[in-house]
Amino acid sequence: MTKKIGFIGLGIMGKPMALNLIKAGHTLTVNDLNQEAVQTLLEAGATEARSPREVAENSEIIITMLPASHHVQSVVLGDNGILAGAKEGSIIIDMSSITPAVSKRLAEDAAKRGVGFLDAPVSGGEPKAIDGTLAIMVGGKEDVFEAAKSVLFDMGSAVTLVGDSGCGVTAKLANQIIVNLNIAAMSEALVLAAKAGIDIEKMYQAIRGGLAGSTVLDAKVPLILERNFAPGGTIAINMKDITNVMDTAHEIGVPLPLSSHLLEIFHALKVDGKLMDDHGGIVQYYEKLANVEVRGS
Repeated sequence: MTKKIGFIGLGIMGKPMALNLIKAGHTLTVNDLNQEAVQTLLEAGATEARSPREVAENSEIIITMLPASHHVQSVVLGDNGILAGAKEGSIIIDMSSITPAVSKRLAEDAAKRGVGFLDAPVSGGEPKAIDGTLAIMVGGKEDVFEAAKSVLFDMGSAVTLVGDSGCGVTAKLANQIIVNLNIAAMSEALVLAAKAGIDIEKMYQAIRGGLAGSTVLDAKVPLILERNFAPGGTIAINMKDITNVMDTAHEIGVPLPLSSHLLEIFHALKVDGKLMDDHGGIVQYYEKLANVEVRGS
């Protein structure tokens, strides 16, 4: 069943997700500061709105895919924001990766206006955003989820209601710990092997079928061997996520020694000018320590 959908935030992830909604037959109204991204969507059949409020006025479901908590708060709560134009009974789906505390507050503010709210961050990076196979972890009321579920499946292949408001973004924080620490561990191993002088490609083939094998290993090692750090998920975005991890963990009394070290690695990469590299570029931190480069043969 096709719907009138608004989409705000047409970045690396948002643009292909929005295009998949058009391919699924939905009517799309879009808003973004990047006019080049907007133009791509217009050419695919979308309509442009000049503000989040105008997006909401023309939509049953309004999706946000924005960099950080303060962006989402501004777009939802601002004078010209979504809630200023949203109709009673409409649904906001925030697919950004923000803090659980902010997500819960936004759900409460939306409820006061009779508007449903889901936090529905994603995992899978740009490739899965393009082919529509994202993993989507959702927090919110079950009836709101059921009303929006078909739209989420037009962008992802695994859509799971984790619990009430804030549970989706909490699951995403856990996801980001696992993904980024996996890349860091993999980077240590690659640098060790490179410094020892063994064939990295052969080592990768030798270990990928065993217990060390993972989706992260298969996604990142081939790119590292090509020295391809074009962003599917930037170090900047992942540093923001791990900052949110640490803030949330400290609020609820959970020490995270590995994640705290990872955050310092991200800050070192920032100082080194690597913020806009893919997070597979974590390997460059370890390469600098060992004075070696991981390359294919």
